[in-house]
Amino acid sequence: MSLKLRPGVLMAETEYGMALLDDSSGDYWTLNPTAAMVLETLLAGRSAQQAVHALTERYDVSDGIAREDVERVLGELRSAGLVRED
Repeated sequence: MSLKLRPGVLMAETEYGMALLDDSSGDYWTLNPTAAMVLETLLAGRSAQQAVHALTERYDVSDGIAREDVERVLGELRSAGLVRED
């Protein structure tokens, strides 16, 4: 799975994580640092398991909690229509 932002979705790092803007609708979403790390890892072509590993390396969380976080972030990005998978 290769994850990409949907065309028209812009990404900007912020002091508190990341912001995503749908250029066509004007809607925007903010991601906390954890969600931003997950998205950046997946956009770099890494797997969900590698995103889990990145979270456990950076934060004091178990594999199970990190896996739930990755699945939740990915699910929310998909349901909002912000990403596509190739």
